[in-house]
Amino acid sequence: MADSPKPRRTRKIILDAGPASSSSEGTVILVERFLDYVRHERALAVNTQAAYRRDLRDFSQWLAGRPPAAMSIRELSDYFAALAKKGLARASIARQAATLKTFYAFLQLEGIITESPAELITPAKRDDVIPGTLSPAQVDRLLASPEGDGPRARRDRALLELLYATGCRASEVSTLRLSDVRLVESFCTCRGKGNKERVVPLGRRAVAALGAWMEGPRKAFAARAAATPDWAVLSTRGNRLSRMRIWEIVRFHAEHAGVPPDIGPHTLRHSFATHLVAGGVDLRHVQEMLGHASIATTQRYTHVDAGRLKEIHGKFHPRR
Repeated sequence: MADSPKPRRTRKIILDAGPASSSSEGTVILVERFLDYVRHERALAVNTQAAYRRDLRDFSQWLAGRPPAAMSIRELSDYFAALAKKGLARASIARQAATLKTFYAFLQLEGIITESPAELITPAKRDDVIPGTLSPAQVDRLLASPEGDGPRARRDRALLELLYATGCRASEVSTLRLSDVRLVESFCTCRGKGNKERVVPLGRRAVAALGAWMEGPRKAFAARAAATPDWAVLSTRGNRLSRMRIWEIVRFHAEHAGVPPDIGPHTLRHSFATHLVAGGVDLRHVQEMLGHASIATTQRYTHVDAGRLKEIHGKFHPRR
């Protein structure tokens, strides 16, 4: 998420924020003002806004009518303890903490409080694990799942190949436009978090699958739409393929291919990165292709192939 605003800090917390924060209705008003702020003044990505809304909805439910401006650091700590007790992953709790820091910094900017109790929250670090990957053989079975030469099979084959070839998020594939896909040059331009663009290569198989889709059934799908669609991957009605529908297609073919049924588009993203690192690709290149802002995020994938590290150590260490 984006960094929180950095207003001037003082020592006192204002416990009485007036009618706007004296009830659950007041909390709703504050949340809506905050969402308007991040939407119009900070122009944050739609997905970030949605994450803020979900996190603040959960926080508002926990408040149970108490004004957010009256919360102390001890009470906020109780909230995060409640999240942990519910079984939320440390990454989810860390995201909630980032949301509240930004929300309370907004309350400071608005003059509702003079000091943010959320600034002192330090949740546990994110789990240093990868949420599941597929082996190369499992990926092969998944990508071969759309059988035949029918319109949907071609569409699904192109979608799966695109996800694995680029490591793109489902939201990035959903918003990919025809002009972003350059089959002759074998690359596509993705727009990630914060609308940042990055160029990702396309492999031979992905180019072939996308070509078979774009030059064939995509035209028929597009003809069913009210206006000429510009999206690279379409629904059968010619509309943009939603993130949820992409998830459903991946899950359907996972079950058909006999791979773990609880996977999703992000599994292919993790598999993409894991297989590249295991193959010896420089971590900076993987970072660029994934669109990670920090190399620390990409470093999660460095521990996945201990066997290869032992092989390198045995081959090159002078005391092998």
